[in-house]
Amino acid sequence: MAREKNLEEIKIIAPLMFCAFFVSISGITYQLIIGGISSYLLGNSVYQFSITIGLFMTALGIGSLFSKYIEKDLMSKFMLVETLLGLVGGITGVILFYSYAISELYIVIMFLLIIAIGSLTGLELPILTRIIEDYEDLKITLANVLSADYIGGLIGSLLFPIILLPNFGFIETSYIMGILNLVVAGIVYLKYRKRMRLDKFIGVFLVLILILLTIGISTVKSTEDYIEQKLYQDKVVYSKQSKYQKIVITKDKNDVRLFLNGNIQFSSRDEYRYHESLVHPAMSLLKKRSRILILGGGDGLAVRELLKYPEIKEIDLVDLDKSMTDLGENSKYLLKLNHGSLADKRVKIYNQDAYQYLEETNKSYNLVIVDLPDPNDESLNKLYTVNFYRMIYAHLNNQGIVVVQSTSPYFASRAFWMIHHSINKAGFYTKPYHAYLASFGEWGFNLGTKGFEFEVEDLKVDVDTRFLTTEMLVSLFYFGEDILKVKEEVGANTLTRPSLIREYNRAWEDY
Repeated sequence: MAREKNLEEIKIIAPLMFCAFFVSISGITYQLIIGGISSYLLGNSVYQFSITIGLFMTALGIGSLFSKYIEKDLMSKFMLVETLLGLVGGITGVILFYSYAISELYIVIMFLLIIAIGSLTGLELPILTRIIEDYEDLKITLANVLSADYIGGLIGSLLFPIILLPNFGFIETSYIMGILNLVVAGIVYLKYRKRMRLDKFIGVFLVLILILLTIGISTVKSTEDYIEQKLYQDKVVYSKQSKYQKIVITKDKNDVRLFLNGNIQFSSRDEYRYHESLVHPAMSLLKKRSRILILGGGDGLAVRELLKYPEIKEIDLVDLDKSMTDLGENSKYLLKLNHGSLADKRVKIYNQDAYQYLEETNKSYNLVIVDLPDPNDESLNKLYTVNFYRMIYAHLNNQGIVVVQSTSPYFASRAFWMIHHSINKAGFYTKPYHAYLASFGEWGFNLGTKGFEFEVEDLKVDVDTRFLTTEMLVSLFYFGEDILKVKEEVGANTLTRPSLIREYNRAWEDY
């Protein structure tokens, strides 16, 4: 009899343990969705995830505290909580994007969603624990439920970046997690309906929410297209969520623009000004031009400028995102601009983290071009540190040169000079310069040399260009007093003290 009783208890408890596992997956995924969307739309990922996690934990406490007032028919109440969580969590992705695109209330709506999802999640485990407690000892119940919760959290945190986000994006992932909550509610109903005093309203509500989320999944592409068109001024002609970032290309008449995670990378109207300024001052100083390394630059536009020098024998391009370099090789919009540069036999592409590449390679180069996105998150910050520039220094031949795109010296002066000081501290003789781009305003660069100093009067342009001339090169190295005055107010940026992110985000908050 005791054995039969134990088996019966296991049959009752096992599905509830699976419920604890699945609700944990959805709970952690909702946090990652909200933090990820906020980082994508607002930048400063550490801040966004810190706010999301902190507020979510507070809401968990509120939900747990409130759970003590729920006393009767716990399984029905648990089913209702899961159904509500399926609704709120399931539409979180689309609500956040819509609120950003059509209103000024994004922060308020984000906070409300975090509190709602966190509070409902906070109700789940206490109610579930009390249900299971009727069938086994409390200490065993707590151990089993918390184990299922923690393991589910781990699985969810791995699924999101590896599978869910790259394959389904934020909005569809949100729908999927909402359906997961509804599935949990459905399991509870099917398995324990004889033990529940179920209000028919809950069952009808569950079915309606399931239909709503299923429709959402079936129409997600048109929803994403509509939202993206709201987020971007021009017509979206390409959009892809890669493993690492959201890649968008827009087109308006003859203006093609590339965006990564919502941040513009170039406009075809003036990209030549940027890429000529990035490449040719450094090339003019090189005594040897045989081997070049580009970090970033997956669009192929910097390579286009380099290929104007026939003496170059090898160009290694390191870009983490294969989706980006594939686009540079195959997109009709980019091929028109980069002239098919990535297909040149001298170009070798490495889809690898730039920091990791420098740690592992034993190659030396005449020139390193750092054409990376601005340092608006931690993964990019490490590529703007003294540590990183010292690695570049070690991979340069004697008389080698590094050039770094360095954000706007006008809009983000302190960030610009921090990059300058970081390059200088790594051992380079460093000179800053800037060029005006219609799409960005004043844009800054830093040119560092290894083993020699130079005068700007030594620079010259000896290839065909649309913007740069030898006569104007000197002027790029002079700054107004409003930019120079903050030069000594900042120091260098390091891995252990990532001050650059703070300076960068503070500067761009007002623009």
